[in-house]
Amino acid sequence: MRLLKLVPDDTNIDFLRWRKLASFMSSFLIAVSIALVAVKGLNLGVDFVGGQSVRVEFPQEMPPIDEIREKVDAIGLGDPTIQQFGSDKVVSIRTGLPDGDKAAADRAGEQLVAGIKQAFPTASTGAVETVSGKVSEELLQTGALSLALAILGITIYIWIRFEWQFGVGALGRLFHEVALTFGFFAVTQLQFDLNSVAALLTIVGYSLNDTIVVYDRIRENLKKYRKMEIIPLLNLSLNETLSRTVMTTAAMFLALGMLLVFGPDVIFGFTAAMLFGVFVGFYSSVLMSTPVLVWLKVGPDSFIPRTSAATEGGERVTRKEDDGAVV
Repeated sequence: MRLLKLVPDDTNIDFLRWRKLASFMSSFLIAVSIALVAVKGLNLGVDFVGGQSVRVEFPQEMPPIDEIREKVDAIGLGDPTIQQFGSDKVVSIRTGLPDGDKAAADRAGEQLVAGIKQAFPTASTGAVETVSGKVSEELLQTGALSLALAILGITIYIWIRFEWQFGVGALGRLFHEVALTFGFFAVTQLQFDLNSVAALLTIVGYSLNDTIVVYDRIRENLKKYRKMEIIPLLNLSLNETLSRTVMTTAAMFLALGMLLVFGPDVIFGFTAAMLFGVFVGFYSSVLMSTPVLVWLKVGPDSFIPRTSAATEGGERVTRKEDDGAVV
């Protein structure tokens, strides 16, 4: 029985041929993502802005958003934020917290659900989620700090494990993936909450795993092929790890695709962000992480001392290394 191979053993794709185009596209997409976040902003969930949120599902066709907003606004809990959630029959309704203690918040939550039931008798509602403003501010700070520390820790690890040029490449790849994922949230206006932070941290970890595999093969080939030019060597390394990259990406796509279609709505944003991050990670793996090494002038002799001086018997002896031999 023959094993399934998505990538033939003799694959020889010239990935570095498109390095300039890929770098231009990546820079453009990063700039667009930053602009979208600045202009449109993120649809921050209750976790980060505080308030009360309830998910409403309609059995048939969902009424227009303006009609839902008018009905919810009539309940008297302030200006609501209404967003389609997951499918065309589900919306997330978020209102601000009333002044007072927890009892006041509970009464407001009950009033919100009762008002929705009265306005839309056939609709079903989930549990009301309540987060205070102080807690939401702490959650936002903690989420941002955890993401920053994860990126910093990964960069330091790769810097120590490899050389500084590889650390720069890893940092560029991480920034690329995180920036594009933020842009994805800005475009889709999916709710950005703690689940979204978890998705970003998972994407960062996935990127680290793939980066180490590719960089390990590059470093191994740098020692093995001392006379090979750097671009053919990088292409060789990418082709040698391509089968593993494709299989891992395909497995992730299969699992996340099933979750996206059949999974619960509560993790829809997490799953969508992960699916997007895996796609961007595959692109970064073959077209982003290696061109940086070319621009930083990495070559087969970059990390091997070309000459060494020693004194033997009072005489100065110069040794030169050529393909592992000392002359």
